[in-house]
Amino acid sequence: PKDFNSYGARRGNHEVMIRGTFANIRLRNLLAPETEGGWTKHLPDGRVTTIYEASMHYQQEGIPLIVMAGKEYGSGSSRDWAAKGTLLLGVKAVIAESFERIHRSNLVGMGVLPLEFPPGENPKTLGLTGLERYSVEGIAAGIVPGCKCTVRAVSDNGRETAFSVVARVDTPEEATYYRHGGILPYVLRQLLQDGGSAARKS
Repeated sequence: PKDFNSYGARRGNHEVMIRGTFANIRLRNLLAPETEGGWTKHLPDGRVTTIYEASMHYQQEGIPLIVMAGKEYGSGSSRDWAAKGTLLLGVKAVIAESFERIHRSNLVGMGVLPLEFPPGENPKTLGLTGLERYSVEGIAAGIVPGCKCTVRAVSDNGRETAFSVVARVDTPEEATYYRHGGILPYVLRQLLQDGGSAARKS
C-alpha cells in the first residue's frame, strides 16, 4: 500500500528496518566496487550478497563486524534506526575519519563503539583493503572519554598493520552507557537495582 512506501512508515517492523539500514542506493562499498547500494562481499568465500544476508551468515558463524568509513560518517537525516540497525547487523565498532555529531552519540547509545582515525590517516593511507581480520585492543581496560585504542589488521598472508584510533566516547555519561552495552541496558539495570533496594527496605 502507498501508505507503507517508506522505511519511516515501517519503523515498528524490525525485519524491514534491519534490511534497510545500509540500503541507500548511493552507498558505495569498496568490498564490492562493482555494485551500488546495500551489497557486500562475504568472506572468505568472496560471494557478493546483500549486507543483511552477509550479516546473518557472520552472526551464525559468531564473527563480530566493524564498519570502516570516511569523513562525516552518519551524515543525513538522523534516525534512531541508523544506529539500531547497525547494532542488529552485528556491528561492534565503526572506524571513520570523522562522525556526524548526532549519529556518533546514537551509536554509543546502542553500544556500538565509534573509533576515529588520527588526522590524515584512513584505510587508503594505511594500505587496508577491508579483507583483513581486525581486533581492537584497549577496550577491556575500560573506555574513558577520548582514550586511544590500538587496532590490528591481519591479512591472509600474515601481514599485520597496527594503528591508533581515538574512542569517540566524549563524556563520562557516554562511557557509562557504553560500558553497560548501551542506554537501554543501563536504564534497565538501574531500575532493577532501584527495585531491589526498595524491596530490601520494605
